[in-house]
Amino acid sequence: MTQLPTRLSPGDTAPEFTLPDDTGAQVSLSEFLGRKVIVYFYPAAMTPGCTKQACDFTDSLDALHAAGYEVLGISPDQPEKLAKFREKESLTIRLLSDPDKQVLRDYGAFGEKKLYGKTVEGVIRSTVVVDEDGKVFLAHYNVRATGHVAKLRREIDVNEDTRNA
Repeated sequence: MTQLPTRLSPGDTAPEFTLPDDTGAQVSLSEFLGRKVIVYFYPAAMTPGCTKQACDFTDSLDALHAAGYEVLGISPDQPEKLAKFREKESLTIRLLSDPDKQVLRDYGAFGEKKLYGKTVEGVIRSTVVVDEDGKVFLAHYNVRATGHVAKLRREIDVNEDTRNA
């Protein structure tokens, strides 16, 4: 058996990364210093759960931006597949490609997990909120695709309609 991934905790320094997005442009976490970033990890583009989660983040993006948050979705998919995913689902969030799964591992989002009662190695659906100083503010592992974005918004106090806040 492989060892369980090391999970991040609030107060940890978020591991730096540079990954290509769906257009092939390089995106680094350090670009977002001074802003809050929601980094979420998902197993595969164009699957039902991952589509639901990506659409929920896209639907919430205006409110998240208004509250000072950026959103980065990371999966092992190649940039070309991410571009098709964005186009097919009209996604407005940034999608990053981590085919060697190093960033997934660095964030504790790849490793042993239960899938249909069996222990397998794979992407652990996870969300890490990074504060303006590059520190972990929240880290959630084994999240559900459905309802997760609404729960996260409540935790970080981002209302449905920020215009009236």
